[in-house]
Amino acid sequence: MVFQKPPDGGWGWVIVVVSFITQFLCYGSPLAVGVLYLEWLDTFGEGKGKTAWVGSLANGIGLLASPVCSICVSSFGARPVTIFSGFMVAGGLMMSSFAPNIYFLYISYGIIVGLGCGLLYTATVTITCHYFDKRRGLALGLISTGSSVGLFIYAALQRELIDLYGLDGCLLIVGALSLNILACGSLMRPLESSDSPPPEKTCVDKVPDQYFVYHEKEKTVEENISILEKGYVDEKCANNMPDYKQDSILNKNVLSSINVNEKDTYKKKVVEQTNFCKQLAKRKWQLYLNYWEETVVLFKNKVFSALFVAILLFDIGGFPPSLLMEDVARSAHINEDDYRMPLISIIGIMTAVGKLTLGILADFKWVNTLYLYVTTLLMTGVALFAIPFAKSYLTLAMLSGTLGFLTGNWSIFPYVTTKTVGIEKLTHAYGILMFFAGLGNSLGPPIVGWFYDWTQEYNTAFYFSGFCVLLGGFLLLLAALPCWNACTNQSSKLPPNAYSYKVASSA
Repeated sequence: MVFQKPPDGGWGWVIVVVSFITQFLCYGSPLAVGVLYLEWLDTFGEGKGKTAWVGSLANGIGLLASPVCSICVSSFGARPVTIFSGFMVAGGLMMSSFAPNIYFLYISYGIIVGLGCGLLYTATVTITCHYFDKRRGLALGLISTGSSVGLFIYAALQRELIDLYGLDGCLLIVGALSLNILACGSLMRPLESSDSPPPEKTCVDKVPDQYFVYHEKEKTVEENISILEKGYVDEKCANNMPDYKQDSILNKNVLSSINVNEKDTYKKKVVEQTNFCKQLAKRKWQLYLNYWEETVVLFKNKVFSALFVAILLFDIGGFPPSLLMEDVARSAHINEDDYRMPLISIIGIMTAVGKLTLGILADFKWVNTLYLYVTTLLMTGVALFAIPFAKSYLTLAMLSGTLGFLTGNWSIFPYVTTKTVGIEKLTHAYGILMFFAGLGNSLGPPIVGWFYDWTQEYNTAFYFSGFCVLLGGFLLLLAALPCWNACTNQSSKLPPNAYSYKVASSA
């Protein structure tokens, strides 16, 4: 398939709109799962740690399966994957309305909905990148706010639906809304040129024909004999020299020679095919070895290693508030009449503001994106330490807004990764980091819930969360602080495949 040059507009803006709506519809309920979390606690009577697994799986499984999601989008295209994933998300939400126990929710809501969201995220980002080049940052920033707006609206929407139709009715209605993803997917027209010349053959296509399985139907022995006999008879008729004895001898020789030639040709093809398979397996194995060697080289970069630890600890400690903040307010015995807006909605809208604001700051030449990211980590840790001291709706709302804004540092995380490993290794490094981010998302809420089950209060849990985020921030700061000039000078002594973080005024 030959793609046209990205138009940076035109139908691309339709792609941005439908991608925004897709992320709004698929991530609205999983990110606002804190409202459902309270209902599941009351319905199934399980511990907070065990119940928190539902929401953590829904948000983490998509990141954990990001390599698989990328392969699916590359193989089948964004449109088919979006339509199929729309069925997954809608079906998982509707199935969850019939859940008899918490374990059923692990599969229906946690795995099915979570995997569908991961596929949809990859599909929307991929097709947006196809349609935009110069305005790619703006386009990706616009579609990424869809999930934050979804969190803001779905938090209030799900609460109203639960009051009107109960938990089961809420999940059925939300699942029905998710079916609109199918309409969005149908508009994701792939960017390809129908008038372009046929693409150049790939390496596999260029392999000589004798290395492939011989699919053509060869002439049978009888056909070959009849052709030869016909030629011989014609020759006899032309020369008027009939000789029946010579005919029989010639037929026997033809039979034997054709059988020998067939066997030799077959053996030759088998040997050639075997050699080709061995070479292909050897190349595949070499690719795997190269992948692991490049991974080892990445982890030799001290800033990348610290970044890996920081993102893991940040998601373990920083993600639980978006899931558990409503239960924190209930545990603090805050009167529901004081609620002017759900706390999760505040987190959602401030996350959108944070993504846009931090993304704009990262574009300034005088701003160092690594230091900016470290600052958001340290401030998040301090805000988490302050949650146990919040005893009113106002203070919890302020902390929710602060945490939501700081969580918007996801928008600058690709900048930091690019500056750390270079654009050549961005895909490899980002995939590794996203896997561990998903692991942190999956483990964070259950750990906080287990702390509550153990101590019957959230104070210790959020002290632990704040400690995790602060630890990750300080480790990244320590890895980044040593003299940048020394790091820059030493980078020339590193092997070609090694990367170091270079800080300049334009970072």
